[in-house]
Formats: sequence, C-alpha cells, structure tokens
Amino acid sequence: MGVDGVSPMVDIAVSGLRAQSLRLNLISANIANAETTHTATGRPYRRQDVVLATTPENLGGVTVISIARDQSAFQSVLIPGHPDADEQGYVEMPNVQLPTEMMNLVFASRAYEANVAVLKRYQDMVEATIELLR
Repeated sequence: MGVDGVSPMVDIAVSGLRAQSLRLNLISANIANAETTHTATGRPYRRQDVVLATTPENLGGVTVISIARDQSAFQSVLIPGHPDADEQGYVEMPNVQLPTEMMNLVFASRAYEANVAVLKRYQDMVEATIELLR
C-alpha cells in the first residue's frame, strides 16, 4: 500500500535544511573574517552569500545555485602603521557589516528551525498513523 505525496514533503524540508545549513556556514565565515584585510588574493575578505532557487519540479524545495561574493565597495579606515595601510595610512576593510550578519543569522536559524518543525510534524503524523493501524 503506497502513500502519494509523502516523500515530496520530506524532500522539501530536507532541501531547506541543506540550504539554511550552508547559509549558516557562510554567515559564520563572514563574521570570522570581518577584520581580515589580506586574503590569498592580496585584497580584503569579500562577504559571501548563498543564491537559492526553487527546484524545477512543482513544489520541489530549493537548490543552491551558487555562492556569490558581495561586490559592494570596501570601507577605508584610517589605521596608520597597519601592514596593509596605504601611503596615507588607510586600510581597506572587508565589506562585512556585523549587524547585517547577525540579522541574517537569526533569519537562517529560524528558517532551519521551521524545516526541522516540518520534519517533526511529519514524524508525529507517521507515528499516529501507525498507532491507528495497530
């Protein structure tokens, strides 16, 4: 006896969990590198974010399209004596804004929790169904 429409619900929630987990990892990297003025490219760290899209199937969840680097301008801060300072003493700082990252962290955490709640509800429904069939 098969049940139609059950697996897609789980697949949607799992795709959301994966997407938000990646977003949480990128936010953590952004926060950790908020003061990194010199990367392997010789430039300051660039903020990263995940680009998501719905899957082609009807109500199929989300897929990660790419990890995008924020192209907004770096902020110049006067720090004379810093190894990365220019002739005037200005250092280009990463384009990471901690209040924005903290807000994104809350949003991503809540979205992750919402997907976990969907899976929990599904588990409760399955357990109730099994109980009824006994």
